[in-house]
Amino acid sequence: MDILKTATDWAKAEIFSTSFFIVFGIVFIIACIGFWQLGKTDMARAYIIPTLVAGILLLIIGIGLVYTNVTRVNQFEADYNADATAFVQTEIERVDRTLQEYRTIVFKAIPIIIIIAALIILFIDKPVWRASAITTIAMMAVILLIDGTAKSRIEAYNEQLEVVAE
Repeated sequence: MDILKTATDWAKAEIFSTSFFIVFGIVFIIACIGFWQLGKTDMARAYIIPTLVAGILLLIIGIGLVYTNVTRVNQFEADYNADATAFVQTEIERVDRTLQEYRTIVFKAIPIIIIIAALIILFIDKPVWRASAITTIAMMAVILLIDGTAKSRIEAYNEQLEVVAE
């Protein structure tokens, strides 16, 4: 098994996947512009700032992750050629940390944030609060969708790393 090719393929799949954060960020910003230009009611106008903030956050996340993974792809070959065993061990440690972050942040904290936002929708009747909560739920759903598929890929990559490490 060529672990360098496996690592490179995984990182390229991550680049493709994380670019969807950028796509959704642009969609949120377009929605913001739509609410700004076409919003006539208080509720529609209340979405302007939350969708802009969510769009900017998703763009920042996406650009940061794409940049990180592009840098990682470029560094893989040099690291592997320097010391293949150390490369595999370093990747295993990095993947384990990432999987732990998924468990705590993505699959525990984000659902809690969604629940809190849903409660805000139920109990607060101000348009800005409701728009912010709905936008938060939409943004968190995007993050769960993208990171859910990323978690599956990184688990498969981790299994391949473990096989090579044995």
